[in-house]
Amino acid sequence: MGKTLLTKWGRNLDPAHVLGEYPRPGLKRESCIILNGYWQYAITRSRAVPQHYEGRILVPFSPEAPLSGVNRQLLPGEYLHYGRELQIGQVSQRSRWILHFGAVDQWCEVFVNGKRAGDHLGGYLPFSFDITCFLHNGSNLLQVTVSDLSDTSFHAKGKQSLERGGMWYTAQSGIWQTVWMEEVPSDFIAGVKITPDFDHSMIRIKVLQNGERHTDTDRGLPVHTEISFQGKILCENDFQAGRTAKIRLREVHAWSPEDPALYDVKIRMGEDTVRSYFAMRKVDVQRDRKGILRFFLNNRPYYHNGLLDQGYYPDGLYTAPSDEAMICDIRTMKDLGFNMLRKHIKIEPERWYYHCDRLGMLVWQDMVCGGERYRSWFVTMMPNLQMWTGRVISDRNYTLFARKNAAGRREFQRELKETIRHLYNHPCIVAWVPFNEGWGQFDAARFSKLVRRLDPSRLIDEASGWFDQGGGDMYSIHNYWRRLGVRPQKNRVVALTECGGYSCFVPEHSFGDEVYGYRKYASGAALTEGIAGLWEKELIPGIPDGLSASVYTQVSDIEDEVNGLLTYDREILKPDAARMRALNGKLYRSFADASGEG
Repeated sequence: MGKTLLTKWGRNLDPAHVLGEYPRPGLKRESCIILNGYWQYAITRSRAVPQHYEGRILVPFSPEAPLSGVNRQLLPGEYLHYGRELQIGQVSQRSRWILHFGAVDQWCEVFVNGKRAGDHLGGYLPFSFDITCFLHNGSNLLQVTVSDLSDTSFHAKGKQSLERGGMWYTAQSGIWQTVWMEEVPSDFIAGVKITPDFDHSMIRIKVLQNGERHTDTDRGLPVHTEISFQGKILCENDFQAGRTAKIRLREVHAWSPEDPALYDVKIRMGEDTVRSYFAMRKVDVQRDRKGILRFFLNNRPYYHNGLLDQGYYPDGLYTAPSDEAMICDIRTMKDLGFNMLRKHIKIEPERWYYHCDRLGMLVWQDMVCGGERYRSWFVTMMPNLQMWTGRVISDRNYTLFARKNAAGRREFQRELKETIRHLYNHPCIVAWVPFNEGWGQFDAARFSKLVRRLDPSRLIDEASGWFDQGGGDMYSIHNYWRRLGVRPQKNRVVALTECGGYSCFVPEHSFGDEVYGYRKYASGAALTEGIAGLWEKELIPGIPDGLSASVYTQVSDIEDEVNGLLTYDREILKPDAARMRALNGKLYRSFADASGEG
């Protein structure tokens, strides 16, 4: 094990006020009870709810995270039990109580006052239960039982490993995102889907209704919306829940990283009122003035200059110690001149995407990988030694790609659909990445078509790195070892979707003594020169030949990986900030000249 590192937010954490911000900014109500804080816990070999607990755990930090206060790895075959009291003043017949979990890794069963409310499988997506019928006035008991097979099964696991090391990180389990409740009317707004149509100055909006119907037809309840921009009401519209309404905007303010303009929308349905937001932006592939395929944003060529962002913290693991910690990562990278983050093999709490929306940061969203144990010689060594192999091997060989289990393949498809539905409204997300480097990859061409059908408004990186099956919008390259050779592609945009990974070890701010990276530098000044060489010898020269995106590895160190621009504790920015801004400015100018926009 490495040493315990704390971020400044972890050091100053108030256990009575942990991640207390409203967890779902895209569907916000006035009623919200945050249930983070100290719960009772026990770890047993039995699924049965225990008679006694063994201590306190600080929710929503997993037991493996230092901030939880537990510091224990949940193993396959063990059960993690949670318990806490709920105080309900009045249970009314006119309203419903909804219990929300941001994410629980991996399987959980929920009980209220000893009665089973439901269960959920999948460690990365939110879920909720209507617990009204289990509640009574006054004190109530909430209990949660969790199990986690981690990387011993086919379930989605990302880069978690029970045997951490190198590019695989400490496995975490249990509740790791905010738990909360809200009281809603018996008929309430269950969801909103908003699609901007930039070219026609309009949006398509659909309000989803839950609760009992009070009509004999298939019509939903009447909905009233009020759209405003910077406090000025632009329009009000009436339509019915369950049906898609088209609303034309008199004023269109385009969203971009340079100007992240957001519209506010107030939605009323019966006795329920929520607040949401949207942005007017368009992302697609077009040819520039020189005939080369490029990524376009709002009908102009736009270079996606990004970083790999894996969202690990030394004190919270998957869970940021505070809202400010998430904001700091985004702002720091933006201040360095980057305009994109590739959220790698993880789904963040919605507040992270909200901050990218409002601060102006493009996001490429990976699906979380699963499957059985990967063959490193096949998914890593062979494609790195012989790059061409990744372009000719079919991913229908489920054995080689660790996807023999049919239930696991069905589960991935279900979770892919849920991920797109869950994050659909966030304007920051401009690309979906179904697979990465063959980790649990299968039928990628089919999934590209499925993603396109579910969401035609975003880009697709079908198989990031290699094992490309010819679909999606990108000719995707991972290149850590060679000189980059770029040639324009006929049907797809050239994107360097991982590169760099240069390590710089800062002992007092590192997890341990191991140094994992793709090139080693002894100081921040030397690292800065190495990055400058990558920009000036590889990235910028590739732009005239079609390079339209690059993703540098990575935002921060993670355990043995010390190839971040930030140390793991976020205390030290390793490269020179002014030099990074200058390099990124030069890259953007070169792209403008090469695409005919300069």
